[in-house]
Amino acid sequence: MHTLSSPPPGAWRFAKMHGAGNDFVVLDAVSQPIELTPELARRLADRHFGIGADQILIVENPMHPEADFRYRIFNADGGEVEHCGNGARCFARFVREQGLSRRNPLRAEICTGLLTLTLEDSGEVSVDMGQVSFEPGSLPFDPDGLASRRQGDATIWQLPLDGLPTVEFAALAISNPHAVLIVDDVATAPVGTLGPAITHHPRFANEVNTGFLQVVDRHNARLRVYERGAGETLACGTGACAAAITGIRMGLLDSPVKVQTRGGCLTIAWNETGLRMSGPATTVFQGWIDPHALVRPTEFKDIAA
Repeated sequence: MHTLSSPPPGAWRFAKMHGAGNDFVVLDAVSQPIELTPELARRLADRHFGIGADQILIVENPMHPEADFRYRIFNADGGEVEHCGNGARCFARFVREQGLSRRNPLRAEICTGLLTLTLEDSGEVSVDMGQVSFEPGSLPFDPDGLASRRQGDATIWQLPLDGLPTVEFAALAISNPHAVLIVDDVATAPVGTLGPAITHHPRFANEVNTGFLQVVDRHNARLRVYERGAGETLACGTGACAAAITGIRMGLLDSPVKVQTRGGCLTIAWNETGLRMSGPATTVFQGWIDPHALVRPTEFKDIAA
């Protein structure tokens, strides 16, 4: 028998965490050797054969001289992505709880730059989310030949879909690419059909996270997000930022905006000083896992006739 203080040889120590229901397996690659492949990421994220998660987060030593740590994000499908706001908050709490650093605020290196993260006295974590871009090429998104209109400061693109109604959305990048649609009611929004149709549309070279935004009043909104590589999640941090910014630019919302997701509430402030997101970060449990003991579900094509 192995205990937390006596793990099996080659096992990885991990924490299972979530930020407003967006859940993660967080791995410490500072004090233990970890080589995560896309296949191992998929197996860890599997909710039947692994631990189960929307994303796998890895905390590493930094390469940037101004960063305290580097943190990387792998979606449930094994693909590495640029940014995860809910994951960033969990990263900050993980570093504190694992005794890796007492610094507050922290500076984290991601593949597109540096983030500043602050553990607040309230127990929430705030993240300075970095740069926002509205240029189609930053997603990248190909708008050639598409109709568009202006609403407030936002450009609203019209995208025909095969077998589905034409949709209107705003496109922006917060490291991750986002398309945001305004809907009357998120509870009845066709997330399961329009979400994958937009997310995997060939006009988005790296796919896109698709947000469905319901404006409640000037400072409150509701949101559902269909994420590339993960499907619909209970919350999406960069998606909440993208939705709030879109609503503000369209003249429908004012900063700060409380964005209610299926997993909890995130507060987004966006003004001339930058973009800041605040919300919860919760540790569910900790343990050890032997990555080489993970199996993948059987596919019938693998079974000999």
